[in-house]
Amino acid sequence: QVQLVESGGGLVQAGDSLRLSCAASGRRFSSYAMGWFRQAPGKEREFVAAVRWTGSSMAYADSVKGRFTISRDNAKNTIYLQMNSLKFDDTAVYYCAAGPPYIDYKGPYDYWGQGTQVTVSS
Repeated sequence: QVQLVESGGGLVQAGDSLRLSCAASGRRFSSYAMGWFRQAPGKEREFVAAVRWTGSSMAYADSVKGRFTISRDNAKNTIYLQMNSLKFDDTAVYYCAAGPPYIDYKGPYDYWGQGTQVTVSS
């Protein structure tokens, strides 16, 4: 069982940066693939980024490639999403997720956090 808690969301202006964190509980955190997803009002949840358990292989949605960076610190049971050059369209609730080590980057994931709101003003 894994519990995930996101933090770091907030209200920023377009062009600003934010770093989201996702702290995980559980003894096997380092063996999980981890991902970030987001859901904007009136839209379906969408994939943002994911990282393999080794931390050496990542994937990104085209809409965030070059602006967002996912990373993990297995010693701290935490993953991060560094978001630069934020745009109005990045406004959403951001969720982190954990799943088996070799799943497809886009899932399906087994465990989900409660989400953290990111609002980008234009």
